[in-house]
Formats: sequence, structure tokens, C-alpha cells
Amino acid sequence: MNLALPFTYKEFVLLHPLSIEGICKEIYQDNRNSIKIKKEELAIKNLTKIMKTVIKISHKQGFHAMSLRDLSRESELSMGALYNYFSSKEEFLNMMYIQGQALINKIMQESIRAGQNSSERLLRGICTHLYLSESISKIFYFFYMEAKSLKPEDQKKAITMEQFTENVFEELLKDGIQNGEFEIPYPLLTASAIKALLQDWYLKRYKYSERKISVEEYANFLIRFVYQNIENTNSKELK
Repeated sequence: MNLALPFTYKEFVLLHPLSIEGICKEIYQDNRNSIKIKKEELAIKNLTKIMKTVIKISHKQGFHAMSLRDLSRESELSMGALYNYFSSKEEFLNMMYIQGQALINKIMQESIRAGQNSSERLLRGICTHLYLSESISKIFYFFYMEAKSLKPEDQKKAITMEQFTENVFEELLKDGIQNGEFEIPYPLLTASAIKALLQDWYLKRYKYSERKISVEEYANFLIRFVYQNIENTNSKELK
């Protein structure tokens, strides 16, 4: 099978110009009823400032240690201004998490559906996840580290969302086994291993930066590593 990247990182970014501001626009549109500021441009501007500040403070001291006064001081927005958008930091974290995961899942599904067979769909899924985590790396890292700060009921939602990617890869592997493209004894464990390798890119970004490894180089490595362990060399689909 041709294991060339289905698209470059530059092509992905042009197709999906992701940003914190874009996510905040979605947060505003989905929470119009609870957000008191009705001027969309102002609301998105302040939500963007708040989200960037939350990520910055959380990176320094952890979300659990951040108070609304810390957020107010660092963002240069009054406590009253913050309460126009949410009643607690946990509520805002939940808004961030739900919107961020929904966006990630949507882009993943759209990209995977464009594949012609299981092999192409798996290849596209791996590249899409890597490129997503590269384009909004701070958000990926934040979500992973701070999911524990959600309320118990929201943690369950977060776990379900977190498992989404792993489940997608598991289903792709099972489909590939069924149609003869893949030969794998344990698709669940293989999907878990793929997810772990994907997470390594944004959780240990410093390691790859120091070694000057680009996201496309990592994608090429990961694709070849995975396919060496799953490919059914007798499959007509791959020839």
C-alpha cells in the first residue's frame, strides 16, 4: 500500500484554520442564553482573552489552584465582567471542554469519511489527529491535564469524549480485519497503542522540538510503525 501522507500540515491548516478565537465563537453561539453579553464581537473578544488566560495560569499552577480573582487580575477583566459569561471557573472549563471536543470529533469524522477503504481511513485519522494537536497544541495539553478538575458528572462526559478517538481507531481496525486489509489479534489494544503514540506528540512536545522533528516526520514514522504491525500482506486491497 502507498503510505504517503494524505495531506500536508499546511494543507490541513488551510482547510481547518483552527484558533482559540474560533472555539470561543462556538462557545458563545452555543451558550447565548446563559451569557449576559449580547454583543457578539465583544463577547468573543472577552471569551478569547479569558480562555488564553485560563490556559496560561493553569500551565503555571494548575487549574485547581486558580481562583476567579487570579483570572480577573491576569485577564484584566473585573469579577463582574467574568460573571457575565459563567458563574464559576468549573462552568467555563466545562464549556471549553464540550466545545473543544465537539470540534475535534467533527473534523476527525469528516476527514476519515473521505477515505476509500479502511487503510485510507486509518491513515487519514492518524494524520488528522496529529495535525489537530499541532495546530491547537495548548488546548490539547490543557484538556488532557485538567479533565480531572471537572465535576464528577462532567468527568464522565470527558471520559466518554476522550474514548471517542480510541473507539474510532478500534472500529477502523475491526473493519480492516473484516475486509481482509488488516491482520491483528487485539484491535482494542492496538487502538490504545495508537492513541498513546498520538498523545505523546502533544504531551512531550519539548522532546520532539529539541530533536527538530516536524509533525509530518512524526506522522510518517507513526503511519509506517502502525502499518508494519497491522497490514495483511496477502490482502488484495493493499496491492
